[in-house]
Amino acid sequence: MAVTTAQGVEGVQGLVGQHMGHSDWVEITQQRVDQFAEATGDHQWIHVDPERARRESPFGGPIAHGYLTLSLIPWLLGEILDVEGFRMGVNYGTEKVRFPAPVPVGSRVRAGATLASATPFDGGISMNVDVTIEVEGGTKPALVATVVYRRYL
Repeated sequence: MAVTTAQGVEGVQGLVGQHMGHSDWVEITQQRVDQFAEATGDHQWIHVDPERARRESPFGGPIAHGYLTLSLIPWLLGEILDVEGFRMGVNYGTEKVRFPAPVPVGSRVRAGATLASATPFDGGISMNVDVTIEVEGGTKPALVATVVYRRYL
């Protein structure tokens, strides 16, 4: 269940500047990392070879792909924000993405989100959402991004 609900264009605009909450914690398993590697063709050993990663990686073991972390945003944001009164929504893009810290396999992550802006257009609204994904117990965020969603009436 989402932490924050917005109804229609006016409801979305009323959330601008507000932190909307946090998602639940999600464990990043080696299986999830391996499936992402298979789907994307990115088989870099720091992600998919746990033994080598423990021996040679500066991270002490395998880590999730940065883009795997990024790909969790729609799911995690769905636990934070429920937008009603629109017939559909689409991921429109990103304004900025950074990966300040690795996500070790076996760790748990969650997202926090703030609605940075909401700009109406003919037939809907464009939403810029500042998202931070943190690793449980970490000192720096694993991901900081501004993502853009469009909702259509």
